[in-house]
Amino acid sequence: MDIVELLPENPDDRKLKTVVDNLQKDAIIICPTDTLYAFMCRLSNRNGIERICKLIGKRPEKANLSMICGDLKHISDYTLQFSKSTYKLMNRNLPGPVTFILKANNKVPRLFLSNRKTIGIRVPGHKVPLHIVEQLDEPLVCASVHHPGDHSVVLSDPEEIGQHYRHSVDLMIDCGNGGTAGSAIVDCTGEEPVVIREGSEAVR
Repeated sequence: MDIVELLPENPDDRKLKTVVDNLQKDAIIICPTDTLYAFMCRLSNRNGIERICKLIGKRPEKANLSMICGDLKHISDYTLQFSKSTYKLMNRNLPGPVTFILKANNKVPRLFLSNRKTIGIRVPGHKVPLHIVEQLDEPLVCASVHHPGDHSVVLSDPEEIGQHYRHSVDLMIDCGNGGTAGSAIVDCTGEEPVVIREGSEAVR
């Protein structure tokens, strides 16, 4: 496993290019978000999605994977049309530590190795994954990093994460200690948005 150290507020472009080059070669990486460190690969990397599912101990059709997009326009490329009120809700909270569950369009099931009709979407308030998505010109698939022996335990120390997963991923981005609370989750597939998990910050 290669380790790339980046400053969260001012990531080095050359180092970011190294990460993007690896992702384009179907690598899976560990990268920080504005909440937890996460396993990531590019959306079109079917083998990478399978590898991430194995790491979190879930079958692809059962895994609660999310997509990281660059902005709201990017989100609409992968979802069915949503209401103005949902748009306003997302616009108030993104970028930020909130995952929105939306109805997926027909691009997503083929890529996610399942027949799912919905997808969790994130636009994290962290420059590193956003810069990666921008350079990659493709969303990232992500799943939070937890202790391999106890998935209820969050790992936030990059050194400890590396000890557990150095033989399981291709590259890790070290931006210092990560968070310890996951994102809020808001289900926007019904008539009214429903907060189904409180996160590190309240949904506005």
